[in-house]
Amino acid sequence: MTTFTKISEDERPTITVDARNVISRISDYTYGGFTEHMGRCIYGGIYDPGNPLSDENGFRKDVIEAMQDLKVPVVRYPGGNFVATYHWMDGVGPRDQRPKRPELAWQGIETNQFGTDEFMKWCKIVGTEPYLCLNMGTGTLDEALAWLEYCNGAKDTHYANLRRANGHPAPYAVKYWALGNEVYGPWQIEQTTPQSYSHKAHQWAKALKLLDPSIQLILCGESGFSSWDAHVTRACITPANLIDMYSIHLYTSSDNHLENVTAPLAAERGIQMAVSLIDLARIENSIPPSIPRPKICFDEWNVWDMFRSPGEAGAEEKYTLSDALAVSVWLNVFVRQARYIGMANVAQSVNVISPLMTTKDGIVKQTTWWPLWLFSRFMRGKTIGVNLRCGEYEGGTKPGWIRGAVDTPWLDVSAAVGKDGVVSLAVVNICGERDREVVVEGMRGVAEVWEVSGREVGVTNVEGMEEVKVREGRWDGKGAYTFPRHSLTMLRWKADV
Repeated sequence: MTTFTKISEDERPTITVDARNVISRISDYTYGGFTEHMGRCIYGGIYDPGNPLSDENGFRKDVIEAMQDLKVPVVRYPGGNFVATYHWMDGVGPRDQRPKRPELAWQGIETNQFGTDEFMKWCKIVGTEPYLCLNMGTGTLDEALAWLEYCNGAKDTHYANLRRANGHPAPYAVKYWALGNEVYGPWQIEQTTPQSYSHKAHQWAKALKLLDPSIQLILCGESGFSSWDAHVTRACITPANLIDMYSIHLYTSSDNHLENVTAPLAAERGIQMAVSLIDLARIENSIPPSIPRPKICFDEWNVWDMFRSPGEAGAEEKYTLSDALAVSVWLNVFVRQARYIGMANVAQSVNVISPLMTTKDGIVKQTTWWPLWLFSRFMRGKTIGVNLRCGEYEGGTKPGWIRGAVDTPWLDVSAAVGKDGVVSLAVVNICGERDREVVVEGMRGVAEVWEVSGREVGVTNVEGMEEVKVREGRWDGKGAYTFPRHSLTMLRWKADV
């Protein structure tokens, strides 16, 4: 966590770090991915048969290598809004017998050429875990139980035998299962009420855990700061102990740079409020301390302007440096709130509102790739306390309620210490006009410097010209460090403990 002390603009800022001030372990699952049957995420993204860049399975090798480079620990599938009309049986068995279906969420046609078995094989090659989302729109409990049996069944039963007949003798042992996706939203097929969803989710959870008690179930929350969250947490987080994580979603964006980079702070408040609602449910439902508190699963997050890049058109956002800095703030939020985060999944992993774009000839790493790569590589281990003294941005925010509810310092900061005893300090200078000279207290010796920046906040990365990338350097640790305007800087040094 970071404590903030506001000072005047003419005072020199200070960041105080002490590796002994350990707050919590950072879950590796914080750096999860998400693949949905939407736009070119699956077809033309991770699955592109006939392309010379694909392997014998039709999987894009360059995408696999990129996912491995990110060390993505878990990937959510198959949606997203898509899942509300998805029937998993359509996507297994011989491909020439799989039906084509109208796809209602994103107004396309689903060929079902990529389904459960293909996804499981792709996850194995990437070296990641699968996380499956159940259809609680047009789907049934029988269908959900059958999918669980197909994936995890080890006995002589119908759907386990169907998996074996399809060429997969060993169970997939899928651990993570979501109880629907955004079923509160008017954009959903079979939108429902919190009362109806809570009853249904409890019954489904009970049956699913009877079939396989080893799985972890993720409850469908909203943003953490809605009446839906208040009702569903109280109704479903009970002594029955059926819920392992609570899902919340949020996308942020603004054409105004400072609104854009402060918008992810709404997610931080959402996490805090969701945890408070969970605690309230535990108090009112008399849940004993021996039952663990459900973690937050932030399984859709990103910068996304839905008018600029509508989902029905493939949502192929072209990200700017401003967006990369917003993503950096998002990641700082997850590190600061690590004690509550069980999983987070950037939406999405390729082509659709993604840091990674494919072309017929290769991949483009968008501006937002680089903060994700830096954090996934270095911000693991344990989050440590930081005190920040600096000035504060006092202008407009989006959403507007951030102003008055959340601090918005010019420097957005988090810190972690790894198993190797190396401290990583991530600092986002959100200001587009002024460098910040800062005293870093608690640092000893020479530090590695990793910086993401560019000429101006509107610069983008395109094929053949990736202007925004990571630049490496060193700092002797003497005096103050100058954090450049509109930049993410990561300083890394060996802790003196």
